[in-house]
Amino acid sequence: MTLPLAQGTGGLAVTDLSSRADDLARSSSDGLATIRRQALDAFVGRGLPTSKDEEWKYTSVRALSEGQWDVRRSPGLGSGEAEGFLEPGSVRISLTDGTITGRPDALPLGLTIERLGEGTADGLFGHSGPGTTVAGDRTISPDDHVFGSLNTALFPEATIVRVAKGATIDPVVEIVHRLTPSDGGVRPLVFPRLLIVAEEDASVRIVESYVSDPGADGAVVPMTEVFVRTGAQVEHVRVQEQAETSLHIGLWQTRQAGDSQYKSYNVCLGSSTARVDQSIWLEGKNAVTRLDGVVCAAGSQHIDNHTRLDHAVPECNSFEIYKQVVADGATVVFNGKIFVHEDAQKSDAKQTNQALLLSPQATIDSKPQLEIFADDVKCTHGATVGQLEDTPLFYMRQRGVPQETAKAVLVYAFAAEVVELITMDDVRDALERKLYNKLGVDLS
Repeated sequence: MTLPLAQGTGGLAVTDLSSRADDLARSSSDGLATIRRQALDAFVGRGLPTSKDEEWKYTSVRALSEGQWDVRRSPGLGSGEAEGFLEPGSVRISLTDGTITGRPDALPLGLTIERLGEGTADGLFGHSGPGTTVAGDRTISPDDHVFGSLNTALFPEATIVRVAKGATIDPVVEIVHRLTPSDGGVRPLVFPRLLIVAEEDASVRIVESYVSDPGADGAVVPMTEVFVRTGAQVEHVRVQEQAETSLHIGLWQTRQAGDSQYKSYNVCLGSSTARVDQSIWLEGKNAVTRLDGVVCAAGSQHIDNHTRLDHAVPECNSFEIYKQVVADGATVVFNGKIFVHEDAQKSDAKQTNQALLLSPQATIDSKPQLEIFADDVKCTHGATVGQLEDTPLFYMRQRGVPQETAKAVLVYAFAAEVVELITMDDVRDALERKLYNKLGVDLS
């Protein structure tokens, strides 16, 4: 089957895509099979986005229209448990090429981990009936996003992490997505699917990371859906550090009920071309959310983040800080949207985007957006772009600090405003090491 680059143009030849979609539909429940076929039709009808699409003006996905891609039916070469970066004691779920390959035998009271095929398939999509996980509810429709449609049609299985009403999960829940190398020269195209549900008054901390084996040159098109129920508290860190021979195009969507807190941190370090679309829908009074990010791009990397916050009801607070470090000839894109709906009086929304350019060839495209349809609100947004100042660098050099180390320390200090908000000590320490390594500083 050929999937169009855009309607009426070109084509993306994907190995066995049609039969893979049919196989998945046949093995699904009737409701899910219908959704899969509708999603595939929606994707084919729209085609891959091009520069004519305003939302994709600065990021090309033409690489997906070149060569052969294999939609994997099972984990590829070297499958096994993915390596995480937290110390022992976390609850680790390992996925290889979109399929669970490792999970704990024992779980803390109140935490369950399910997978598609264990009686919860329809719940993923908000259908009522026996075994429903999320009855009558869903995140912002993935069908509105072209890669959300593709993931819905082709994800091999869904991982469902659920925290029971009133439960507090002390250990960090670590979810590691691993991409393995191609087999026979056909590049793998994988579709991880994750659903996180924090029930009423629940509390949990989650680290979701995307890694790849050396030489992995495939593409990962993941989708994560999060439901934060009334009074629940969720801290969610997403780390993307795939090999720079790979592609990453992710969708991350959240619905947040009243009196809840959701703190999200998006850390982007890897892939040759990476794009993450994150949206949070505030649908209950007194909800508080953080939507923060740290991006570090070097070489010829292209990293794009699109965020959207919808204040749909009154009296909600949101805070967004995005820090970007761009070196060499890399390009970073940021598009941050805040929508304050007509009924969302007394909303408080703050957005800040700051970029640090480390070379004359580095590029940042920043587009903060704020649309307000209510009249009793406090909303601010802004963007700044700059470079390292000479004075602090000179000060450190005068005291014997090597130049590259001094630069790395100053860059980390720039990013620390976001990293230090993370309450998990192990995660903060690991991210500090990763940022220094990205900047070429040996801490051993």
